[in-house]
Amino acid sequence: MLDSETKRRIDTARDILVGKVPDPKSQVEQITIALIYKFMDDMDAEVEELGGDRTFFKGEFAKYGWGLLMSPSVGGHELLNLYSEGISTMPQNAGIPALFRDIFKNAYLPYRDPETLKSFLKVIDEFQYDHSERLGDAFEYLLSVLGSQGDAGQFRTPRHIIDFMVEILRPQKGEVILDPACGTAGFLISAYKHILRNNQDANGNSTLTPDEKGLMATNFKGYDISPDMVRLSLVNLYLHGFKSPQIAEYDTLTSEDKWNEFADVILANPPFMSPKGGIKPHKRFSIKAKRSEVLFVDYMAEHLTPRGRAGIIVPEGIIFQSQTAYKDLRKMLVENSLVAVISLPAGVFNPYSGVKTSILILDKSLAKKTDKIAFFKVENDGFGLGAQRRAVVGDDLPFVLEEIRNYELRITRGVGENYELGITNDDRVLIVPKSKIAANGEYNLSGERYRESTLTSNVFPLVRIGDICTINPRKNQLSDLSPDTLVSFVPMADINEHQMTFQPIAEKLLSEVTSSYTYFEDNDVLFAKVTPCFENGKAGIAKGLINGIGFGSSEFYILRSSDQVLPEFLYFCINHPFFRDPAVAQMTGTGGLQRVPRDYVENSKIPLPPIAIQKEIVAEIEGYQKVINGARAVIDNYRPHIAINPDWEVVKLSDVTESISDGDHMPPPKAENGIPFITISNINKNNQIDFSKTFFVPEEYYEALKSHRKPQKDDILYTVTGSYGIPVLIEADIKFCFQRHIGLIRPSAKINTRYLYYLLSSSFILNQADSAATGVAQKTVSLSTLRDFSIPVPPLETQKAIVAEIKAEQALVNANRELIERFEKKIQTVLNRIWGEG
Repeated sequence: MLDSETKRRIDTARDILVGKVPDPKSQVEQITIALIYKFMDDMDAEVEELGGDRTFFKGEFAKYGWGLLMSPSVGGHELLNLYSEGISTMPQNAGIPALFRDIFKNAYLPYRDPETLKSFLKVIDEFQYDHSERLGDAFEYLLSVLGSQGDAGQFRTPRHIIDFMVEILRPQKGEVILDPACGTAGFLISAYKHILRNNQDANGNSTLTPDEKGLMATNFKGYDISPDMVRLSLVNLYLHGFKSPQIAEYDTLTSEDKWNEFADVILANPPFMSPKGGIKPHKRFSIKAKRSEVLFVDYMAEHLTPRGRAGIIVPEGIIFQSQTAYKDLRKMLVENSLVAVISLPAGVFNPYSGVKTSILILDKSLAKKTDKIAFFKVENDGFGLGAQRRAVVGDDLPFVLEEIRNYELRITRGVGENYELGITNDDRVLIVPKSKIAANGEYNLSGERYRESTLTSNVFPLVRIGDICTINPRKNQLSDLSPDTLVSFVPMADINEHQMTFQPIAEKLLSEVTSSYTYFEDNDVLFAKVTPCFENGKAGIAKGLINGIGFGSSEFYILRSSDQVLPEFLYFCINHPFFRDPAVAQMTGTGGLQRVPRDYVENSKIPLPPIAIQKEIVAEIEGYQKVINGARAVIDNYRPHIAINPDWEVVKLSDVTESISDGDHMPPPKAENGIPFITISNINKNNQIDFSKTFFVPEEYYEALKSHRKPQKDDILYTVTGSYGIPVLIEADIKFCFQRHIGLIRPSAKINTRYLYYLLSSSFILNQADSAATGVAQKTVSLSTLRDFSIPVPPLETQKAIVAEIKAEQALVNANRELIERFEKKIQTVLNRIWGEG
């Protein structure tokens, strides 16, 4: 358990560094290097007290000893030079173990401020070296700041999810345990602690023999492609008692050096991202693929021992994507090793990604004893799914853990046939025969596909949208109408996101719109085909059009239902992830002009129940939608209201900021890995950044940017083009770049950062933005205009009071967001139950 004093020291060290080292990963590296440096000196001092000789700081390295660095007689610049030289030359120190040389490999001091270094080392001096759990927990807390996306699409796995997976697999002493994409070694540490807990006597004393402990030291193995992650893994394991951690800098997907090494237990959350053009793996994989998530799962499945087990976090593409590599992978898993799939809620990786994930549980021995696969659904992992991930009641993880253990026991003992057949009263559990999963050759691993209900079953045929709808009806149907006929005009901006209804307001003459716009009529389904409008869910059903006719953006697809399908049912189907997720993957075009291909829409299949059942489904969903609409109205209409006192000073925005800039105006160079690049499509109306769909730019591109274009903690992003006027408060040090359609506001000490953020969210500022925006296709608020925005500035104490009041209001607004999440899940559950086999 992390004690408060140790936590305080780590937080203090980070606070000292943040001004000079804004990147969280670099902060962790600097603290890691300094701690090991200090601990080596502690060990030297301990040996010296016992009558021995120093090992680490002797000979030419004696001048770098910690005691000399901390001497009052050492001046600031001398300290700077000594410490900088010490950490950079330590890899050449023959007196230290290879482990420490690896830790100091490529280490350097990224700033040249003596006062910062002196204050920082003073805090590090308060730490004392030992092998206690306390120090290991302190380092894990330090690693927890690395929540942001890594260079290759990694996301730090939440600790409770790691522990949950370890409890399912129950690693044992003597087993080889591997994480082939180990990051900071979180899975390995959790597995190690599990073994220690389960090998104690009644008094809490370890029952492991020296030989068993020695075997554990060599049986825990990890690989990572990033040298920074390798360094952190080495330190993490070292501080948990591993003298020589078995962590290797290794590319699991392209190198064959370790192909013949196998493991009894594999735990991993491999990178989700593949570089442009895909991975170029070696030839020994059984699945031919270029996607990293496919190759990683294949690697782990192929590297289990005959009794091996694995727990793997995977993105939804693994579950249902229809490309050959995905289907081949799922077929291999179902036939050889898969025993369970655990669906996790979409917000597990918030605030850095809303990506939907599942856990695959592989067990080569258990899989041979059953002809079924278990599906478990986690709707609540014990934390809210918003950006803050606060603890909530109703955790499903203990239930799923108990049920999966019961399931394994029944298979092992050959009992519980009723349970295996799926006769259970809880919809979080479903047991499905492998033959049913294999029946259509898709091997889809979404459990809801196979669930039967009293309302519908999974026997509804899947039909092509092109067979039951007219896509983009021809305009020649209007040839008999007068050119002076009035019709409704619906621009993209009038279509709501995730809301069926929209209000056609504008009207035009038929002659004005026939040649350039998309035609539709009452009861037609419209949805945006261009990014980011498609991903944002812009779609609806036309109602109340003038003369029953409408025209709108050329970026709409129009679906006109036949008598086989209700428009409302069709609308819900095209908003289902089974339609939308593959569509995003198949978009064509470049940059902000990527579109869903027409042939994808025509050939996509949806379930087609009888009209009577469609009506039942629509009625049920519309009941849920009314609740969602009410909650969304609260959110959409809420704006932080700040009652402006006429006595307050009113200044220009530029007067209370250090800088106001935008992103680089040149097209950014893309890279296979590096720094995430944020576009306006990554900023949502919840004032958050979605990092899950970014691309990368080279590190040197980021480093070449001027400081006012490098976001840091307490900066405010502000969209200035298209969906202008959305502020985002940067609450953590996350390294990323951004495009020119986004402004970066850096508040000065004259104004409370959160007060300014709330003010930018208010109607007071939004009205100024509306007045200032210019343009036709996409309106823009220029930076010069933004700098001139009027900002009321009350005393700082008043600003703090306003912030506290608005925070209380937003807690109520957030409750409506949770209500929307719950009822959207209900809608998805209804649709999942009718989505038939392909």
